[in-house]
Amino acid sequence: MPHAGDIGQAGSKALADADYRSRHWQSSEPGPLRPGSLAHKRAVSRMFRDTFNPYRPSVIDWPRLDPDTLRRITSLPIWGIAVETEGKARLRMAAYAATIADPDMKNAIARNAWEENRHKEVLSRLVEAYGIPMAKEPPYITPRDTEWAYMVTGFSECVDSFFAFGLFELAKRSGFFPAELVETFEPVMQEECRHILLFANWLAWHRATVPLWKRPWFEARVVGVWLFLAWERIGMVRSMDADGNVREQDANFTVSGAKDVSSIDLSLRELLGICLVENNRRFAGYDVRLRRPRMMQGLSRCLRYVLPRSKPPTVAASRPNLVEKIGGICFAGLLVLYAWTM
Repeated sequence: MPHAGDIGQAGSKALADADYRSRHWQSSEPGPLRPGSLAHKRAVSRMFRDTFNPYRPSVIDWPRLDPDTLRRITSLPIWGIAVETEGKARLRMAAYAATIADPDMKNAIARNAWEENRHKEVLSRLVEAYGIPMAKEPPYITPRDTEWAYMVTGFSECVDSFFAFGLFELAKRSGFFPAELVETFEPVMQEECRHILLFANWLAWHRATVPLWKRPWFEARVVGVWLFLAWERIGMVRSMDADGNVREQDANFTVSGAKDVSSIDLSLRELLGICLVENNRRFAGYDVRLRRPRMMQGLSRCLRYVLPRSKPPTVAASRPNLVEKIGGICFAGLLVLYAWTM
């Protein structure tokens, strides 16, 4: 993550090698990787260990930004909720990992928790470097129901990363982010891909190994998580900061944020198309026998099928919440159809 020009030829090659390893991985296990099998479990654990990128937030050289770029970036309504989300994710994953008896899955999810904390450190250092005003962080409380909390975090990352990959690509195309800042954040974006790849395969492994009599309850909880996330993303989420002040945070930023990261005028259909392409690109280097998250891809293809191909009329721009609410309703209505496929 330090800039290649600042670390010399040998350091640049080491960074490039680490970046390549984090994006490309093939298992040496022969045959299909059937969820619940020893081969599948070993492959998932090894994938997460072997693709680790050893970047260090403490040595990131944050690029200087011109006044207009700095204003655009610091005005994005995401930094507070992003830092808190990473803090909650670390705690929830660490708490759930502590309950797992299987050493391979326990190790992988514990590593995931450590990486979530590193993401929080990256964001905290960015906030500090660019003087972004932040509300006081709330206290992080260990969840009582660790499995539910882990699933909420995992499925939420599947949703948010799907749109984040597309928005990140859109920001690159538009030049909203300087190339140096894009280079700095790229390893973090790819690391999110690894995280949801691990979660998708944990889900498949857990489904295959949970006792049959517990399976209906587990599947009900999966549907419950999706319903919770659909409700959470319809409209504004009101919350209290650590000082007791009411604030509003847009849980739909990853859906409605195209206008905030680019001057390019896109329809929802076009944005979903970019998200689909970017998701396929980021997952392409990993062993095809590993499970991929499919919920958002399936829903997006359904929405693209029914959405008009032309851009929406200008008048619709004054009522963006209508599109978001329609998307939320479609999300809730179709989730039962896709829930068991992830």
